Amino acid sequence: MILEQFYLSCLAQASYLIADERSGIALVVDPRRDVEPYVALAGERGLEIRDVALTHFHADFLAGHLELRERCGAAIHLGERAQAEYAFEPLGDGDELVLGPEVAVRVLETPGHTPESVCYLVLDTTGEEPRPHAVLTGDTLFIGDVGRPDLLASIGVTADQLASWLYSSLREKLLTLPDEVLVYPGHGAGSACGRSLGSETVSTIGEQRRLNYALQEMGEEEFTALVTADQPDAPPYFSHDADLNRRERPTLEQSLASALEPLDLEGVLRAINAGAQLLDSREAGVFAAAHLEDAVNVGLSGKFATWAGTLLDHDRPIVIVAEPGREEETAVRLGRIGFDQVSGYLQGGMEALAGRPDLVRRLERLGPAEVSEQMRGDAPPVVVDVRSDAERDGAGFEGSLAIPLSRLRDSLGELPRDRPLVVACASGYRSSAAASVLLRNGFEEVADLIGGAQAWRAAGLPLR
Repeated sequence: MILEQFYLSCLAQASYLIADERSGIALVVDPRRDVEPYVALAGERGLEIRDVALTHFHADFLAGHLELRERCGAAIHLGERAQAEYAFEPLGDGDELVLGPEVAVRVLETPGHTPESVCYLVLDTTGEEPRPHAVLTGDTLFIGDVGRPDLLASIGVTADQLASWLYSSLREKLLTLPDEVLVYPGHGAGSACGRSLGSETVSTIGEQRRLNYALQEMGEEEFTALVTADQPDAPPYFSHDADLNRRERPTLEQSLASALEPLDLEGVLRAINAGAQLLDSREAGVFAAAHLEDAVNVGLSGKFATWAGTLLDHDRPIVIVAEPGREEETAVRLGRIGFDQVSGYLQGGMEALAGRPDLVRRLERLGPAEVSEQMRGDAPPVVVDVRSDAERDGAGFEGSLAIPLSRLRDSLGELPRDRPLVVACASGYRSSAAASVLLRNGFEEVADLIGGAQAWRAAGLPLR
């Protein structure tokens, strides 16, 4: 048996390749859109990717099922409650995909996170009776948490109904499995698909039975209250991606053809004048030193997908400014969340602006001591804290204005335009993105707190 996990840390997302070594037939579950890692492994091990399956219609990324269909001829499988534009083979509770004489995969229907959610039970069939080896739980069960039922409550299905289904799915399907069965989830820590996901990427049913708060003895009403409380804000692109995962659409390879078109400065300016968005994927310090006016900064080193999907519009063209050589990486990572409307990149990066200093803008960056001194002055700046409510609880900046980055674009009217603004987050990644949004929207006196709350604490300055 081959069971390989592919973990993509920038999306906190796990996908899987399962194969029977004797037959050489492989199944890929919940693939990301850039499918080369699965194809490469199959080539190395002499496998044929004959099937691809989704646990549900993902909201946080665009899955690579159509890419594997086009690349390998793989048949697409979905839970039988699913409805999609493309052809697929529906799988009901108890149905099996037989990969060969040693491996089969059984479907467990587990609605709750979404109505069509399923889990895939990997069976070792080498003995007289099939033996459950592992379960791929998608967004139904995480390590230390469960999938949130409020994320995609849609017309005709409420969050309470989804929570009721989830309660039953966990107890009637997953908790009936033997303790030794391995649990391979769809996400790890950092995903917005749950509240308190662990950093581990594999566990067992027995360990989760003992340690997972949502699997303890409780009634359905208590369970619903627990799993719907204090969930993080869902990025606005989630509903867009969930819809795209149901649709026939271009593959990533097709989309990258236009995304990787080099544009000279005049071409970039024409695109912007025609309504394109400008995304600068360089790191905060480099962006602050010099950037093209009106650019939104989302650095590749952090949660790029989450914040690009939050701060950009999915229905408007995007032009990329990147460190030379990282244009394709930027476009691929946008493509992973279905932002395919990239119309090119600035050829040569910021060097293309060498003769146009009138288009270059800078962002002031201040250390904790400087900000602290200004806050004690006669005309103190307003500190705009873009951390989440949970991060800020009991550790806020004195007199700050709290607006999480996920809500910033809708809250610009709450910010004063007649006072200097200093933007702060935990480490300086989100504050640079937030400051770029403020500059783009006409705020003139904006500075970024270097190192955020971490540097503030390290300097011995108080948070309340």
